[in-house]
Amino acid sequence: MQTIRGYRRENGKIGIRNHLLILPTVICANQVCSRVQQQVHGSVAIPHQHGCSQVGADKERTHKVLVGMGKNPNVGAVLIVSLGCEVINAAKVKEEIESTGKPVIWIDIQNEGGSIKTIQRGVEEAKKLMKELEKTPMEDVSVSELIVGVKCGGSDFTSGLCSNPALGKAADMLLNEGGTIVMGETTEIIGAEHLVMAKAVSSKVREKLYLCVQQFENEVERMGVDMRGGNPSPGNIDGGLSSIEEKSLGCISKAGSAPLQDVVDFAEEIPGKGYYFMDSPGNDIECVSGMAAAGVHLVCFTTGRGTPTGNPIIPVIKITGNELTAKRMADNMDVDTSPVLHGIQTLDESGQNIYEMILNVANGQETKSEILGHQEFSISRIGISL
Repeated sequence: MQTIRGYRRENGKIGIRNHLLILPTVICANQVCSRVQQQVHGSVAIPHQHGCSQVGADKERTHKVLVGMGKNPNVGAVLIVSLGCEVINAAKVKEEIESTGKPVIWIDIQNEGGSIKTIQRGVEEAKKLMKELEKTPMEDVSVSELIVGVKCGGSDFTSGLCSNPALGKAADMLLNEGGTIVMGETTEIIGAEHLVMAKAVSSKVREKLYLCVQQFENEVERMGVDMRGGNPSPGNIDGGLSSIEEKSLGCISKAGSAPLQDVVDFAEEIPGKGYYFMDSPGNDIECVSGMAAAGVHLVCFTTGRGTPTGNPIIPVIKITGNELTAKRMADNMDVDTSPVLHGIQTLDESGQNIYEMILNVANGQETKSEILGHQEFSISRIGISL
């Protein structure tokens, strides 16, 4: 049995990082959270534009993502900062995160008496939490406990030829160890959804996937726009992709060959082992944020054109199949699969390289996005602002 070093949380789940998360419940608390984060070394903050003027499913999504970020096992403790008059219920956010057994402190800007006093109190509380986190022991845990997201962005012709299928090989290796793979991007399986459906373990799962695609296509039709204006993007087209179908055929290969166990909603906690599909936007930041909120430990992100983005609480491994991108954006790329195109490496060998990188990162090696401080975070909107 392969093992990695991880942090065992009170609810039994393992984390591969031990973050103190500074969590604003509303956009109005962003600046306070950022100031606290700047003064407490090792903490991370997730500024966002939501938390107020939202109702119904939109409000519920924001709540779900914020709670999910706090519950992610890579987070060891949480400091919640609210304003005091937003639609997001900070007390409920605190209660749900606390259900994992991790320490959570909540402070409110209006109750504290303004930004300066809240920053001072926040720094004090955050430093206390950080001291507790530093005592958290590490232990050997099975690779089977890893949940890895697979994502592509800034794609070009090399994505479907080598980086995505090589990642699919790595995905199979993790699945063979009993681990879990999560693929997202409903917008980027269109034209190839029948191939994903063919892997479904039941007709119910096939129907759920079909409905995801249908709902997206219905929304595009309602807006009266041509999706081809944004997907493939101008960069995708410049990179040699001619249609969404061509892009999708390359996109779906990164999940490997395992059966599709189920389809989950955006930011929904992954319910079991194996291969899962998350109904999510193709937007890089929103998709990865949804995976983080679902409990994914790390994301393998393929990119032919080159994309630098990361995430505040989960490592993002950047993989390219474009030799020029690997050289030009060496600061950002972690794995180069372009030797496959030159016949120097097989897909299996390239997949093995990616799998070894997954294990190294799970054991604490920092990705390029972590080293550079890329901590992008975004919540996908559903409805209008009031």
